[in-house]
Amino acid sequence: MILTWTSKKFTNLTLAELYDLLQLRMAVFIVEQNCPFQDIDGKDADAYHLLGYTEQGRLAAYARLFDAGHYYEQVSIGRVAVSLDYRRYGFGKALMQQAITHCETLFGSQPIKIGAQQYLMAFYQSFGFMQLGEMYLEDDIPHIYMVRS
Repeated sequence: MILTWTSKKFTNLTLAELYDLLQLRMAVFIVEQNCPFQDIDGKDADAYHLLGYTEQGRLAAYARLFDAGHYYEQVSIGRVAVSLDYRRYGFGKALMQQAITHCETLFGSQPIKIGAQQYLMAFYQSFGFMQLGEMYLEDDIPHIYMVRS
């Protein structure tokens, strides 16, 4: 299965794309992880939204990309999500590779910082991210900061 990738500023998203990405984020971060939190955090307008659609037009993978200074001091990737229906296809790896590539294209080659769920540390390390600091709780879920130089 192949995904078609695009990244768009918030103001360039169609209503259908906005609906798709909010639906996917809610499904993964709130429903699946049983974690009620304020997903719509006022930062979407500052982000590029990386969307991976299937040939059937379903949003399978998504991430937010920020230039340095808009979320962290460094370029950052966040809200990394793959639909439960599509996890067996390796789209998580494809999504991270696309996110890194899009960050480099949009913002140049510079360090990328993430706030990762701790259980995914080895996954992110496979893309060159290194742990930065100690574990912290975000919405009662263990997280770690990681940076890719």
